[in-house]
Order: sequence, then structure tokens, then C-alpha cells
Amino acid sequence: MTAPAEPANEDTRYMALALALGRRGLGNAFPNPAVGCVIVKDGVIVGRGWTQPGGRPHAEVVALNQAKRRAKGATLYCTLEPCSHEGKSPPCADAVIKAGVARVVSALEDPNPEVGGQGHARLRDKGITVDVGLMADEAQRAHAGHIARIQKSRPFVTLKLALSKDAKAGLAGRKQVAITGEEARDRVWLMRAQSDAILVGIGTVLSDNPQLTCRLPGMFERSPVRVVLDAKLSVPMSFTVISTVRDTPTWVFCSHKASPIAEDILQQKGARVFRVDETQGRLDLDEVLKILSEQGITRLMVEGGPTVAASFAAADLVDKAVLLRAPKEIGDTGIPALEGMKPDALTGKFKLLGAEQVGVDTIETYERA
Repeated sequence: MTAPAEPANEDTRYMALALALGRRGLGNAFPNPAVGCVIVKDGVIVGRGWTQPGGRPHAEVVALNQAKRRAKGATLYCTLEPCSHEGKSPPCADAVIKAGVARVVSALEDPNPEVGGQGHARLRDKGITVDVGLMADEAQRAHAGHIARIQKSRPFVTLKLALSKDAKAGLAGRKQVAITGEEARDRVWLMRAQSDAILVGIGTVLSDNPQLTCRLPGMFERSPVRVVLDAKLSVPMSFTVISTVRDTPTWVFCSHKASPIAEDILQQKGARVFRVDETQGRLDLDEVLKILSEQGITRLMVEGGPTVAASFAAADLVDKAVLLRAPKEIGDTGIPALEGMKPDALTGKFKLLGAEQVGVDTIETYERA
């Protein structure tokens, strides 16, 4: 006997909560998707969970452990189909069945061929009511990294650009300059915390010596893997991305021609080095993304300088663009935000999701149409 269905508006409310819980795992759950889960019985939330650091335990297991016996006869809301395959942990679908859940409301079927509807089918075979598709658009955005990794064999790529009123990203000679205000900077740090990895080119490292971490209070441990494109392995060992590698991982991509001695030194420091092919004198970005995907990276934030940003845009490898527009002007001698391209050449391929005033700056978010 199944429990009575929750009213449609209640279903939406609980799924929205599950999506909010799942976002807590963004940047912290890879290689697994950041799933959220809510268990409701007689109008009372008896269990909540989200995918834990490193991808385990899964959200459903966390919520079921919290609900305990109250899960029997309850409705379980999850942002992605409960897994059905035996991985590093038992299938979540089996845990849901064992707990006696009466109904499952799932936002998406898992695109992973190891699951791909089998979790839902297993639940239905045991008499559990399964409804799929509630808030699917929101769930697709939440799981964009997982979907891209499965379907495209690469991470979901977000390009962040900070640009002046006259579309410049820096001073002449590639000198460092603060373009946006503190409020926008804090938003960038939050974006980093919600990414699995952050990518820059060697030019940014040499000119800025950046930390590439999340420095919001209490969130340093949420700093993403730092990825540096450095064809010649010219990054100085004293620079922050290398000297702090024991605290925050750094992966360096170089060409096959790079010095093996430099590679050995970097590895001794604790960095990981990956060699890839070159295309027209630059590292093959498709190969870089494929390797990142193989290493479990699902969400990549590209925060490099104008050269790297333009390379990703020209290769049509950007899934989402976040433009931080400042009111100040730099002048004709400044460096264009996209080397050899106008920002419109990027955003013209996308639809505007929204614009938000953050301090003195405006943050525009675009996604593929």
C-alpha cells in the first residue's frame, strides 16, 4: 500500500529544498554529482541530506540515516535518480527499498549508462511509486557538471571575466589592477568554492602570482583544484600555486616537449603534471578537458587572462559565462578582456540568465541558448 500523494505545490516546495541542499555539495562532491534529498512523512520533514565530501555517502543514504524508521511509508525527494549500480558504495535504490519508502519524486533520470533509468525501474518493481521530472530544468543546471562529464567527456566550463567599462582586463604590459570591488570579489570566491577546479594560464601566474583559493571565512577548505596551463613548465617553484601545493592541490598541464627535469621537481613539490599535445602552438584544450574529466572533475571555472579566455571562447568550449562589469574605465592602452575578440563575440552565442548589482559592479550570467 502506498502513501497518499503529496499536493503538487508541496512536491515543488520539497524538491526546491532538495536542490538547495544539493548545492551545498557543489565543488566538494566530485567525482560524484552533488545530489540533494529530502524525506517527508505526514507533512513533516524527517530526513535531509546532500552528497558528502569526496562523493560519499550519497545524499539518499544521509537522509535515510537521519530518518531511520520514520522513512517507512514516506515520500523521498531527490534531485537525481537513485543509483542502481554497485560502486564504492552499495546502490542507493536498494537502501530506499529496504527503508520502506512508499514514493520517490526524482527530478532527473541519471544520464550515466550504469544507471540510466535502472534505479527508477528497480524501485517500481518493488511497488514504490516513482514520479520523474519535477523541476527538471533547475536540476539540469544543478547537475550540469555530471551531465557534461557523462555526455561530453569533459567538465562543465564556466568562464569568468572581470572587465572595465571599456571592456579591458588589465593595464598595459599586463600589469595587475583591481577592476571590481570587494563585494564582487567575494562572489568570485564563492564561485571558486562551488567549482571542482579553477584554470588559469601561465601568463596569469607570472604576472599576478595568485593564490586561486576561496578566502571566504571558514571556506578555505572548499578551495578548488588549481589547474595551470604551462606548456614549457616555466612556473617558478617559489610561486604560491607551487609553494602551497600541500594545502591546495595544483595540477600543471604542459607539452610533450617540456623539460622532464622540471616535471620531476614539480612532482617532488607535490604538484601533478600532465603532458598533452599542442595545436597551433598552444596546448590542446580538448585533451586538457578530457584528462580533467577522467580525473573526476565535473565543474571547471576558467579564470585565466585574456589569452586563455579567448582560447576557450574560440574553441566553443564555454558552457556558462559570468561577466563582472565594473564602472571604471582603463583606457585605450589597457588589455582587452578577450584577446582578439570583443565580449559580444562570446555572449552573442548565449542567452542572458540575469544581471545583478553587486556593490558598484554588475554581474551578468549567460548560458548556452
